[in-house]
Amino acid sequence: MGLAISDELMITAQPLPTWRRKDQRADLAHLASLVETWGVHQVVVGYPKHLGGEVGERAVKSQKFAERLEGALGLPVILWDERYSTVAAERTLIEAGVRRQRRQQVRDSVAALLILQGYLDRRRTGR
Repeated sequence: MGLAISDELMITAQPLPTWRRKDQRADLAHLASLVETWGVHQVVVGYPKHLGGEVGERAVKSQKFAERLEGALGLPVILWDERYSTVAAERTLIEAGVRRQRRQQVRDSVAALLILQGYLDRRRTGR
């Protein structure tokens, strides 16, 4: 699971270490610890719609996860369109000259950064 955090002014996103999902209890506990450590007041979850915008099985799973997360953390959870985020992350890492094995290790964190930055940019511009 790729993770990212914004600065206090909600202008820029920075990646956090990738979390290897275990089970729902462990995942939620890890996210709760990040919320406490970083003083998070809102969570953005990637929403993997199909390219045409349709909601498929993966998007439904993300919706259910967001609902559980909101209940567990007591914070608002925003679903944010993540189409192309993994492709963009891969492209960014290739352009930066990151070797294939390392790209596989950091791709999800970079994708999370891109998702969060997209949300922050849209929030700031109000569009």
